[in-house]
Amino acid sequence: MAQYGTGACPDPGQDTGRPRLRFETLDSWRGICAILVAMMHFPVSGWLAETSIVRGGYLFVDYFFVLSGAVIAHGYGDRIADGAGYLRFIALRLGRIYPLHVAVLLLFVAFEALRLAVPALHGDGAAPFTEGNTVDTLLSSLLMLNGVGVEKQLVWNGPSWSISSEFWTYVLFGGVVLALRKRVWLALAAAVVVCPILLALGSTTHFMDTTYDFGLVRCIYGFSLGALLYAFFRRGAMRPSGAAGQSAVLWTCLELGTVIMVGVFVSLAARNAWSFAAPFVFGAALLVFMHERGAVSRLLRMRFFLWLGTLSYGIYMFHIFVQSRMINAGTLFGKLTGIELIRPFDLAGQHFYGFGVESPVFALAIMLAMLGAVVAAAWLGRVLVEVPFMRMTKRWVDARSAQRIVYRRRYAAIVPGRTAGADGGFRTILAASSGSVPAEFFRADASGLDRFSK
Repeated sequence: MAQYGTGACPDPGQDTGRPRLRFETLDSWRGICAILVAMMHFPVSGWLAETSIVRGGYLFVDYFFVLSGAVIAHGYGDRIADGAGYLRFIALRLGRIYPLHVAVLLLFVAFEALRLAVPALHGDGAAPFTEGNTVDTLLSSLLMLNGVGVEKQLVWNGPSWSISSEFWTYVLFGGVVLALRKRVWLALAAAVVVCPILLALGSTTHFMDTTYDFGLVRCIYGFSLGALLYAFFRRGAMRPSGAAGQSAVLWTCLELGTVIMVGVFVSLAARNAWSFAAPFVFGAALLVFMHERGAVSRLLRMRFFLWLGTLSYGIYMFHIFVQSRMINAGTLFGKLTGIELIRPFDLAGQHFYGFGVESPVFALAIMLAMLGAVVAAAWLGRVLVEVPFMRMTKRWVDARSAQRIVYRRRYAAIVPGRTAGADGGFRTILAASSGSVPAEFFRADASGLDRFSK
């Protein structure tokens, strides 16, 4: 089993010594899964929306959780060696997910304020700042508590429940790594056993489709399994060798079989107890596509799919806002022209309110228009919010880490009995000296910071 938390947090700009795997194919799958989740949420009639794989699209969120566990275990597991490494991990994850979360949340707030200011925009729905869009639920969304059982319904940007669950899973994961070190796998294995039992007991009618109530448990389940699977992969336990392991034909067959397996599972298991096995199904797919040796992987490494993967977070975060505004626009169009585009309708035995026009051509066109608008919004979010704030957070964290290293080395040079290790850390070499720290220790050293931040 891989050993997390046994290494020191590296100096800024230094390589960790581990091969930097990107798992490009898995990124591409993340983009595709985000698209399928968006299609599942879009209230439109037509054959495409009625397909069982689209109607069961909520299960693709579990792919995000499993993949996140594997990626976080790869990128951070060995770096969380002490409190500073833990705080660095949390800061970097916050810089990755929180800015876009807040940006989209502010769009929802701005539209509610516009509805409040312009009565004509009230429509037939709830009054502004009521139901799931109240001021108190806004606070829980800002604190990312909307996916940990605090709320009694989905609030504001509904899909952000999973972002809330994932952030608090990061917090727990880092804490467990610090506490258990080499034995962290025990906690991960326990979570994989206990969490589905809790989900089965607590979500008896919706099965795996639990969000604001047991979303954290669902996330811990998938995340822990992903981290365990990455540990096996890292050890080489699941890397075929020999001629069979190198055969592109065999890998292509395995990849195609995996895609079929996932499609059949999502189509058949979404509304029954088999849905609790979703993390294992996606975990198996993850292990296959981690190797990236078949024709499907080569297809998914094409520029378009890789680009879609980079936009996956934005697609997931923006799609409800875009869809809601499209429904608003459709309602306004109907009032101005008398052509009713927005109406109640039934889809796969469920009641919806949205684009219920009985025209396959229109349904396909409006679905494609929605996806185009969502992808465009995700691209803008990537350029204007995600990338700038990720870079800003990385610079800030690196500067703090560099400052900490400089202070440690200065302290080691000044205080007897301490020395700086190769990684900038301390170790006591004499049981000596409890004298006061000279004032020179607290002086800024700009040249030192520059040296360690490059």
